[in-house]
Amino acid sequence: MTTETFIPGKDAALETTIATMQAKLAKRGFKLNESSLLHEVDGIWSTHMKDSECPMLFSNGKGATELAARASAYGEFFERLGTHYFWTHFNLGATRAARPFVHYPQEKWFQPGADGEWPAEMLNAELHAFYNPDGEIDGSVLVDLNSGNVERGICALPYKRLRDDSTAYIPVNIIGNLYVSNGMAAGNTVKEARSQALSEIFERAIKYRIIAEGLCLPEVPDDVVARYPNIAAGIAGLRKAGFGILVKDASLGGKYPVMNVTLVHPKDQGVFSSYGAHPRFEIALERAMTELLQGRALDSLEGFPEPGFDMSEINAVANLEIHFVDSSGVISWNFMSDTPDFPFCDWNFSSTTDEDYQWLVDAVHAEGKDIYVADFSEQGAYSCRILVPGFSEIYPVEDLEWENNSIGNELRPLLVRLHDLSVQECTSLLADLQTSNLNDERPLWEILGLAIPLGTPWKQLRIGELKTLLALVVGDQEAILEGCDWIHHFKDLAPARRLVYRCVEAIVKLDEDDESENYTRSLALLFGAETLQLAEALLDGSERFFGLDTLGPDFEGSAMHQTLLAAYDKLFAADAA
Repeated sequence: MTTETFIPGKDAALETTIATMQAKLAKRGFKLNESSLLHEVDGIWSTHMKDSECPMLFSNGKGATELAARASAYGEFFERLGTHYFWTHFNLGATRAARPFVHYPQEKWFQPGADGEWPAEMLNAELHAFYNPDGEIDGSVLVDLNSGNVERGICALPYKRLRDDSTAYIPVNIIGNLYVSNGMAAGNTVKEARSQALSEIFERAIKYRIIAEGLCLPEVPDDVVARYPNIAAGIAGLRKAGFGILVKDASLGGKYPVMNVTLVHPKDQGVFSSYGAHPRFEIALERAMTELLQGRALDSLEGFPEPGFDMSEINAVANLEIHFVDSSGVISWNFMSDTPDFPFCDWNFSSTTDEDYQWLVDAVHAEGKDIYVADFSEQGAYSCRILVPGFSEIYPVEDLEWENNSIGNELRPLLVRLHDLSVQECTSLLADLQTSNLNDERPLWEILGLAIPLGTPWKQLRIGELKTLLALVVGDQEAILEGCDWIHHFKDLAPARRLVYRCVEAIVKLDEDDESENYTRSLALLFGAETLQLAEALLDGSERFFGLDTLGPDFEGSAMHQTLLAAYDKLFAADAA
């Protein structure tokens, strides 16, 4: 007889979920390898899975049992396939950007107005007012990083507004810049997945509010925790391991479906505050607890910051963003107080999936916010992405103007053929970079949307070094010296590469007095003959952009990027549909 394991909040047995997802992935050509299965405390399991052919495609799962953790990992992998999140930070190359559709068959393309106006048919009146309140953001910045197809225009996807069932086409660029992975889910049923996505949105919004306002939460009484033996066992195990554990009600007086478990490390006084959300108290609390150890062994829980007193630092956007990435930001000492800002509420808002979903939708609408949903079933399992403008953004709306990832769309056509650029093109590019708002520390792989291995010159390349290399091509000595000085202080390049720039700097300074020829022997002794030869080649133009391989319009120069593109093509294989 086949065992079937059901857990609260899931509409199918865990065994069925895992088998179904494995079969659907195999049909698409994806095979997941499981690693890092961790179970150091009762009631807390986590696992890591990645695709055998493209390890950049990976997911993490957590749960109260091994089966639950594995099902969680498969679910996350499917949500990232269905929403194409695996590729959200990467350019898809010129070939795919010119196909009939780049992301989904249902996408639409819009052209900005002559003066950069946003197309009226894109979004809707409320969303125009929200994302571009002063009408001053040029529509050209909404060309997505993934296609980079400036001529084709703005790619947007249809989202349904639940309040009135209307459709709004939301640019891929806005989704990627502001929402990243927030509000994505996959599930056995539509309402299960949507409930998960909405719960996640509440979790992050309330977490941000608690941290930013320095709120103190009420602790959950021991007799309430004792109702849930698995959770109680996990908490007991963490305390036995020597950690201080605070179990807190993050519902802010019974208003939101959020729980908190905070770990205090007595060895370094670090604090790690974990949140979980779901309309059912038990599920929310379990998620908060299992999140603590997702992908973490007990001995890796050191290094979190101590509580802080400076609220301007704690509620800064940068600190909140770190909390989203890995929860390693600072929290306020106020959070640690013995006097909570809210009374404990023994809440439970629903008991079935239908009730979960309806409660969450009503709760968002009660906040005066709208819910926009995109459904994706192309990969054989239901997944969705939900946006709640004004509530579910991870990054501020201002980033559309000041930190938009579309900046790479201007640079990419030049940099993919870097070695073929003329001196005039290099001169113009250098001038553009010198007057841009790009910080010298910005990595080029990120700007270009390039997948490239660690330790390679393209992975290490920063704007500051690129400007230096361009200055060497055009013979701008002032810019060369400025760049070499920046590289010397940046100290993040491979030592051998940094040494070449030190040698270049020495030669240029000696040449100011026409003295470099008198120091050839000393330069060779100081830097080595090979380094000196390379520095001289960069200065006389016989070597350009050393170590930076030609990328090509489809990033053919990066084998890693090719595996990413090959995985993307699997999404559209007709025989796997």
